[in-house]
Amino acid sequence: MCVRIDSYETEEHQKYVRTFLNGRFENSAFCLLAPNGQDWLTRAGRGPEMVLGHRSSVIQMKTIAAKYPDKKDGSQALIQDFHSVRQALNVASADQRVLVIVNGSQGAIENLRMSLQSVANDSRIVGRFHFDFDTGDDWHQQVKGLKADAGVILIRPGEFGLDGSVMRQLPLDTSNSEIIAAMLSANSEFAKTTKKKVYSSHVSKGTKLGVYFESVVPYGEDRDGDGVIDHVGGRRGSRSSGRRPQR
Repeated sequence: MCVRIDSYETEEHQKYVRTFLNGRFENSAFCLLAPNGQDWLTRAGRGPEMVLGHRSSVIQMKTIAAKYPDKKDGSQALIQDFHSVRQALNVASADQRVLVIVNGSQGAIENLRMSLQSVANDSRIVGRFHFDFDTGDDWHQQVKGLKADAGVILIRPGEFGLDGSVMRQLPLDTSNSEIIAAMLSANSEFAKTTKKKVYSSHVSKGTKLGVYFESVVPYGEDRDGDGVIDHVGGRRGSRSSGRRPQR
């Protein structure tokens, strides 16, 4: 099981990361969990190589996974949903993926949350897009080319995740096969027209432009485990501030 925690969005998620790092909070944590999402199958650390060893990580993960054969159809796995479109745009930009937003009434959203499971878990789709479900319109001004109508919206995230532009906008009653076709087309277009980010130059450009993504909770890590973000200092060296690097 693989879980990505967008830990800079809620204090609850930061607390969850701490449970794997003896009370510390750092920007990554790794642990293999049983299918119930609770039982630890390995010790925890910052990454796979620290827990399983650099050379044997894949072998050990395959060995452990073999003990838990599939019991259900993976095509009906739950779809991700961010806390906000604002966060979804930021993460999609960082991962350089097309963002799929399902926008409409609460009832329509819940129906599509179920019916789109087979879309999100299609072998051609899974792992290649980010999804978000939203009933509001407070984010509409962040996205260029957006129609006021409810729909399934495929968005190209902006360079720094603060905005985006519509690639396709489909009615909520569009068939799954048509949605998949539109997603594959958008992804192909996105891949051909998007230059891969180089972290160092991307951060440097963001710094020069004054780009800053305001977080819900303070940026930074608590490497000494005292419960306070290390804005200055910390067990592994000093930090000038707790600001999160620009994406």
